[in-house]
Amino acid sequence: MFTLSSKTSLPHALFTAKHPRQKTSSNKRCATTKAVVNDSPRIIVENDAETKKFRLRDHQREVIRDMSGFAGGELMGLLKDTNKNWQPQDFLPDPESEQFLEEIKEIQERSKGISDDLMVVLVGDLITEEALPTYMNMLNTLEETKDTTGADGTPWAQWTRKWTAEENRHGDLMNKYMWMTGKCNMKPIETTIQNLIGSGMNPKTDNNPYLGFVYTSFQERATKVSHGNTARMALEAGDDKLAKICGIIAADEGRHEIAYQRIIDEVKKRDPDGAVLAFADMMRKQITMPAHLMDDGQHRARTGRDLFSDFAAVAERSGVYTADDYADIMDHLIKRWEINSMTGLSVEAMEAQEYLMKQPDRIRKLAAFGKKKAAKKGPMTESFSWIFDREVQIN
Repeated sequence: MFTLSSKTSLPHALFTAKHPRQKTSSNKRCATTKAVVNDSPRIIVENDAETKKFRLRDHQREVIRDMSGFAGGELMGLLKDTNKNWQPQDFLPDPESEQFLEEIKEIQERSKGISDDLMVVLVGDLITEEALPTYMNMLNTLEETKDTTGADGTPWAQWTRKWTAEENRHGDLMNKYMWMTGKCNMKPIETTIQNLIGSGMNPKTDNNPYLGFVYTSFQERATKVSHGNTARMALEAGDDKLAKICGIIAADEGRHEIAYQRIIDEVKKRDPDGAVLAFADMMRKQITMPAHLMDDGQHRARTGRDLFSDFAAVAERSGVYTADDYADIMDHLIKRWEINSMTGLSVEAMEAQEYLMKQPDRIRKLAAFGKKKAAKKGPMTESFSWIFDREVQIN
C-alpha cells in the first residue's frame, strides 16, 4: 500500500502531500462542551474542537448493513482466485534450478543501473507493504464491517481477510528481490519493518467505515501511482524484471482501488449527505500514509529528523509521488464520485461539496509555491541506513 509529508504513504504509498492544514473560519472551529444530539451525519463535538469525531449514526449503520449483499457479491468478485493468481515465486529464481546462482547474478547485474534515489524509494515501498498486519488491524477497527472473531463468515470480514491475503504477496516479492540485488542493507530494513508494525498507524478514520473506505479509496490509488512510477523508472534504468514486478503490484493496487471506490459508490446511493461529508472530513484531515511512523532506530538520533519525512522527500524530488499526484488523486475521486453534480444535499453537505471542488487547485498552487521556495535553497543530502549509509539528495 499504500504516499508524501505519509502511507502517506506511503505506503503503498505511500505519503501525505506537503501542504499546510486547511484553515477554517473561527465560527466553524469554535470549542463547545455540548454534544450534537440530532441524527445528522456530521460530527460529535466533546469539550473542544480537537475532539471532533465523525461518528457513525444509526441510519448509517443500516446503510452498511444493507450493503452486505454488495460486499458478498460485486466486491468479492474483484478478488482473484488464489489458484489462478500470481505468486512471488513466479518472478523469482527457482532455488532448485541449476541456474539459480546465475539468475541471482543477473539480478545483481541489472540492478547496477538503479540509482540510490530510486533504491531508497523502492525500500520505502517495500517497508510499507510489509507492514500489512497494521492495515488489517485498522480495517478491523471499523464499526459494522470488522472481523470480530478473526474468522467471521460475514462478507465484510471475508473481504478484509482476502484483500489482506492478496496484498501480502507484494511485500514478500519486493523483499526477496531487494535482498537478491545486494544493494540493500537488510538488517536496518528489517528493523524498520518491525518498528513500523509495532508503532501502528492513525489514519483518523474514527472507527467509521465511511471514513475508512474514503481513506482506502485514496490510499490504494496513491500506491498504484507510486508503484507505477517506480516501474517506469526501473525500466529506464535497465531493470526490466524489477519494472515488471512493480507493474504487477501496481495492477493489484488498481483493482483494489476500484473495489474501495465502489464501496463509496454504494454509500453515496444510500446516503449522499454522509458520503460527501465523509470525503470532505478525510480531506480536511489530510491523508496520512500507512508508513508515517517508520523508524530504523538510527535516523532520528543521527539527523534530528523523521525518517519518513526524508524518505518522502526523496520520493517527491524523484517524481515517484508528489503533491501534484495528491491533487490529481483528489481530482480523480471528485470526478469518480460525481461530487460536482450531486443535488438535494443538506446545507452542510453542500458546504462540504464546495470545499471539495476547490481543493485540487488549491493544492497545486501550494505545491508550485513550495517548489519555488525549495529552488531558492541549496541542495541537501542525507544518508540512509537502508542503502549502507550512502547519501541521496532530499530537497
